[in-house]
Amino acid sequence: MTQLLRVQNFTVSVDGFGAGEGQSLERPFGQADPGKLLAWAFGTDHPPVGPSGRGSRGLDDYFTRDYTRNIGAEIMGRNKFGPQRGPWQDHTWQGWWGDEPPFHTPVFVMTHHKRPSFTLSDTTFHFVDGDPASVLARAKEAAQGRDVRLGGGATVIRQFLEAGLVDTLHVAVAPTKLGSGARLWESPDELLDRFHQDVVPSPSGVTHHLFWRK
Repeated sequence: MTQLLRVQNFTVSVDGFGAGEGQSLERPFGQADPGKLLAWAFGTDHPPVGPSGRGSRGLDDYFTRDYTRNIGAEIMGRNKFGPQRGPWQDHTWQGWWGDEPPFHTPVFVMTHHKRPSFTLSDTTFHFVDGDPASVLARAKEAAQGRDVRLGGGATVIRQFLEAGLVDTLHVAVAPTKLGSGARLWESPDELLDRFHQDVVPSPSGVTHHLFWRK
């Protein structure tokens, strides 16, 4: 079976930003308020982080429940792992995700500055320096026949889109403006030369954009 590279539950503002400027240890999304940007996901019965069974079971929950389906590995940018830049100064700090990361698979963190792999619970983080195609090849091998999730941020997703490697995308557009930051797109129409698209509005206020390769 074909292994897919999937973007899932990635959220942007109405002006196309996945995170704001000024990322820091205390503010992973920079000046953006994750409570507003990600309210649709954290209000579901199966939120991406935290206990389930306490939220809505409507359309948004359908997408958050799909987050782990048939996923065998994740690729993320260094800025999704943590706010550090340049050579790693502290190997004891192990990312924003705590002792029980929500990935439950091997995770490949793209960075020009390698560091040793480590495991937290059932998630192993590998730090890789390579072009999108070579990183995807490693992730597919680790996924053992299952799909690979491209977790973001926006800059990394754009790199894989430009390389023609993304098979499906689910992007939730939240009803908030950021004005600046890490931008995924100026308009979702930018992808229509390469992807089919469905647009599904949700009662929560977000609009789900679904893309699959032509």
